[in-house]
Amino acid sequence: MKKLYLVRHAKSSWKYPETPDHDRPLNKRGKRDAPFMGELIFKKGEEPEVLITSSAQRAFATARTFARELNYPPNKIIKEREIYEADTNDLLMIIGKIDNQFESAMLFGHNPGFTLLNNLLTDTHIDNIPTCSIVIIELDIKDWSEVSYDCGKVIAFEYPKKYSI
Repeated sequence: MKKLYLVRHAKSSWKYPETPDHDRPLNKRGKRDAPFMGELIFKKGEEPEVLITSSAQRAFATARTFARELNYPPNKIIKEREIYEADTNDLLMIIGKIDNQFESAMLFGHNPGFTLLNNLLTDTHIDNIPTCSIVIIELDIKDWSEVSYDCGKVIAFEYPKKYSI
């Protein structure tokens, strides 16, 4: 059994429309939500063994914030450019390459890919994974390379508005 955490990046800023999408930073709400959600997961006793993030500024900033809240060394966060604009097949390939020494992995990325991935891996349909949300999925696999359709079960779905922050 493996555990996968899907974390959609926190809310990003559109203050400077000329900023390339890949380089957009977090906005005020994103900077508020990310530490709250990271601490929430930590207090629930969740301890992902590896953090893997899209190279996009907003995803990496979210991953760094979670790392701080989870007492995870920020220099060990793995950046995967392929997560940025990934479709479900791309995401399955990325997950399939995770080192099997890790029983749990936390991915930081984007929609629509993460919502579609959840709906592909599990029988819990989610219409939209909001910004800074976390879906925790137990995968009925022994090796990350076995990840496939309907191999998972959602064990938690946490999002900021659930806590009225």
